[in-house]
Amino acid sequence: MVDYHAANNQAQYTSGGQQSYMEQENDWDRDLLLDPAWEKQQRKTFTAWCNSHLRKAGTQIENIEEDFRDGLKLMLLLEVISGERLPKPERGKMRVHKINNVNKALDFIASKGVKLVSIGAEEIVDGNAKMTLGMIWTIILRFAIQDISVEETSAKEGLLLWCQRKTAPYKNVNVQNFHISWKDGLAFNALIHRHRPELIDYDKLRKDDPVTNLNNAFEVAEKYLDIPKMLDAEDIVGTLRPDEKAIMTYVSCFYHAFSGAQKAETAANRICKVLAVNQENEHLMEDYEKLASDLLEWIRRTIPWLENRIPEKTMAEMQQKLEDFRGYRRVHKPPKVQEKCQLEINFNTLQTKLRLSNRPAFMPSEGRMVSDINGAWHNLEGAEKGYEEWLLNEIRRLERLDHLAEKFRQKATIHEGWTDGKEAMLTQKDYETTSLSETKALLKKHEAFESDLAAHQDRVEQIAAIAQELNELDYYDSPNVNARCQKICEQWDTLGALTQSRRESLERTEKQLESIDELYLEYAKRAAPFNNWMEGAMEDLQDMFIVHNIEEIQGLITAHEQFKATLPEANKEREAIQAIQAEVQKIAQYNGIKLAGTNPYTTITPSSIDSKWDKVQKLVPQRDQALQEELSRQQSNDHLRRQFATQANMVGPWIQNKMEEIGRISIEMNGTLEDQLTHLRQYEQSIIEYKPNIDQLEGNHQLIQEALIFDNKYTAYTMEHLRVGWEQLLTTIARTINEIENQILTRDAKGISQEQLHEYRTSFNHFDKKRTGIMDSDDFRALLISTGNSLGDAEFARIMGIVDPNNSGAVTFQAFIDFMSRETTDTDTADQVIASFKILAGDKNYITAEELRRELPPDQAEYCIARMAPYSGPDTVPGALDYMSFSTALYGESDL
Repeated sequence: MVDYHAANNQAQYTSGGQQSYMEQENDWDRDLLLDPAWEKQQRKTFTAWCNSHLRKAGTQIENIEEDFRDGLKLMLLLEVISGERLPKPERGKMRVHKINNVNKALDFIASKGVKLVSIGAEEIVDGNAKMTLGMIWTIILRFAIQDISVEETSAKEGLLLWCQRKTAPYKNVNVQNFHISWKDGLAFNALIHRHRPELIDYDKLRKDDPVTNLNNAFEVAEKYLDIPKMLDAEDIVGTLRPDEKAIMTYVSCFYHAFSGAQKAETAANRICKVLAVNQENEHLMEDYEKLASDLLEWIRRTIPWLENRIPEKTMAEMQQKLEDFRGYRRVHKPPKVQEKCQLEINFNTLQTKLRLSNRPAFMPSEGRMVSDINGAWHNLEGAEKGYEEWLLNEIRRLERLDHLAEKFRQKATIHEGWTDGKEAMLTQKDYETTSLSETKALLKKHEAFESDLAAHQDRVEQIAAIAQELNELDYYDSPNVNARCQKICEQWDTLGALTQSRRESLERTEKQLESIDELYLEYAKRAAPFNNWMEGAMEDLQDMFIVHNIEEIQGLITAHEQFKATLPEANKEREAIQAIQAEVQKIAQYNGIKLAGTNPYTTITPSSIDSKWDKVQKLVPQRDQALQEELSRQQSNDHLRRQFATQANMVGPWIQNKMEEIGRISIEMNGTLEDQLTHLRQYEQSIIEYKPNIDQLEGNHQLIQEALIFDNKYTAYTMEHLRVGWEQLLTTIARTINEIENQILTRDAKGISQEQLHEYRTSFNHFDKKRTGIMDSDDFRALLISTGNSLGDAEFARIMGIVDPNNSGAVTFQAFIDFMSRETTDTDTADQVIASFKILAGDKNYITAEELRRELPPDQAEYCIARMAPYSGPDTVPGALDYMSFSTALYGESDL
């Protein structure tokens, strides 16, 4: 009889020049086959192992060395475990037929790369137990253990390493081999608990009760894992050292039973990764939608406020509106500028992540596109500009109205003071009882009054003109102004009528009276216009004025100087008038005439003339002082204009220069993306550090507005223009940094090298003729051709659909590198996700909610259940879900 143990030592199964399945331990292995206990263990284990496969063909064996002697069940076993067909067996009962069948089986084993040494068909047909066990062990090695490999180990080492890793967390378990490490049964229980914890209460097991432990593991494995009982607990415990081959065979069954779970775990991990990406993207989409909605709502609420053009009645109320607007520009709008910029950055980052994960592009809900936000923002800025212009115009209008209203009140008060008592004077009948001289005096006095009345006509017309202008400018107190003006005009008409009536009465009396004092008359005639001139001068000297620049105040000063130049000539006229009165007194005294004490032809006395003259003399220096103070104010305003202009003329070109530099940097970037990102962030910091200059300019602009300065001839820059430029500068540098960050995302996700990125950038810049960072479709076609792409119209249309999904006709550098990385890099696909779900579903075309909850984390399981449609295919069951259409939908229609 052939010594199977010796033969086995000479040639264990080898394949491809690798090490044998297991190194032989020469100091004890020779005694192994001589130990009846080990041979018993092998018989039981190998028999159970064979039956676990033969039952699939509806048969089994009872005696391992007897039932394989005719070769029929041996051939059937090989067909079941290999899935292949062997040659047709011979059905004869003769020894030769049996030998031929066994040889067919041995030839099949040899065809799988197994070198059989000293095992012949005759020994198997003769029922040699050791040879039969050796043959079955060879089959087990080839078909159950060979493919077990962890971290490129051999089959035995791989199976041992797998056991060690799975049982590492369990107390009292230390798997070092396939014999005594398994005697207490804890290792078997740990393997089961690790994969199916609901089947075993591991904490209740005791190391000092190995029989109970082993039986528990064997019974659970047979009942729930479909692993037949291959050993008896008592045999293992009663043997100093259990048979290694039997233990390995039994453990390999556990490995194969749980390998399906391992595949399911791998599939579940893939699905969880895909779902996590999808959930994160949905969260980013929800964040974008909320931020866009909040920003649009703020714009919606703000624009009506800016479009409210209902003017206030007073300057203080309008200035408060202007202050509110300044507060809006300083406090409320800047955070919204940052939100708008961040929104665009979030949108670009989200689209990049979607492209990198092979997901369809994000389309915001209707009305929340970036273009919609930009449009609403444009409308907001338009409303801002119109509102500020309206405020300043209203302030100018109210300033003019206040000036006119005060002027109206002054002139009306002066006129009303002059007309006081005039109606009573014109209606009296004093001429009926006077002498001729007195009547003539009354007539001359009336003529002087008419002269005075005519002189006041201009003031009445001015009052009416001012009232008309106040009406045209929509002055809030126009009703009172109109009523006062109407009263003045009506009184003026009455005075005119009374004057004409009194003249007619005096002229009738004049025919009866001849004597007249020519000297008094001369005095009255000259005093009246001179008195009116002084009143006009006093009125002009007290007249309010409003100017907006140095030229206007200098014009008033020049006019005032011209007025002062006429004072010597006016003084001569005053002295001449006073000389007439002196001559009257002289003649009266010389002729002994007793005067009544007053000039009968006029109420203008020499003392009143001197009094008014003194007042004019006092008003002249007061007017000088007021004009000089206004000149100082206008000089201060001119200083504010120059101060603002000096800084604005510096800030404006600086902003323009920075915008051009950013444009140049974004096109001609050098170094790695990280270098470019560092450089851009340093550049951004230098721009942020310039902010105090903008704040200082805002402060100067506020001083100008508080001084009610509405023009500046020293600069072409307005604060509004500089604000917009500053906001565009901050937005542009932030967008440029975001583009580089997205390029880094793309590079890292797609595995693009720095050299490839440099090559992409060089090629793009070459065809970007306008140096704008954007190229049209013709230039982009030329760029693709230069990279080696052979383009037909259909292929080019497909590519344009990828890089320009909105059909804008423009291609950015980011879109170009996204396309290049997409064409050259593998990504997870719908097919991969479908395959993972198929594993979890046990090869079914549908999956149940129970299976999803068992295989996936709770939140991701519920995520799938909520989104999967019911399965409508054949052989469905209640509650079946369609994972195929769900997986495809994750990647959009483009993957269908």
